[in-house]
Amino acid sequence: MIETQTRRRRPAAAEAGAARPRTKPSEVRRRELLDAGEALVLKKGIAGTSIDDIVAAADVAKGTFYLYFAGKEALVEALRERFSERFSARIAAAQAKLDPADWSGRLAAWLEGGVHGYLDQVELHDVLFHTPDFLPRQRRVDGHMEPVRGLVELLRDGAAAGAWAVDDPEMTAVLLFYAFHGGVDHAIADGRTDDAAGLVDELQAFVRRALGLG
Repeated sequence: MIETQTRRRRPAAAEAGAARPRTKPSEVRRRELLDAGEALVLKKGIAGTSIDDIVAAADVAKGTFYLYFAGKEALVEALRERFSERFSARIAAAQAKLDPADWSGRLAAWLEGGVHGYLDQVELHDVLFHTPDFLPRQRRVDGHMEPVRGLVELLRDGAAAGAWAVDDPEMTAVLLFYAFHGGVDHAIADGRTDDAAGLVDELQAFVRRALGLG
């Protein structure tokens, strides 16, 4: 009788075991690998971080790493893309509070979101983008292009609406982006990052003059 009961219970136990997921969703696993890689490059630098370090920190087999990334450089490129996405998200959040037709306000919000998006990730930015292998081969700095594209669209749409006059939105956006980038870097070098609001005001005044808005 006991043996019969045991046999009857086994299918239920087997079903319970089968119901437990054996692997994490791919997007979760990829994010965990990126998180592990990000933490390690912040601590050890890109050159000092190995794939073995990353898989150990993420607690996965080395073969799992290669399901998501062709190698360490592919993971680093993904980290650069994620930096750019976070940067753009800060800008989008600042602009979302405004009327879409408030062109001047949206431009100011781009700068405000950009300053905070940069300062919040400045250590990661320097690790990912200030590397000997990156700038010489990528003169356009691909990791920054998503925010620049957003600025191009803002300048183009604002010009079409008569908010300002811009003959070449792409070149203007590139120039303004690097002016913004240089301004924030200058503030970082001078130790003035505790006054982000003042930095935003300076940059906004510069951009308004550059666009002939007074």
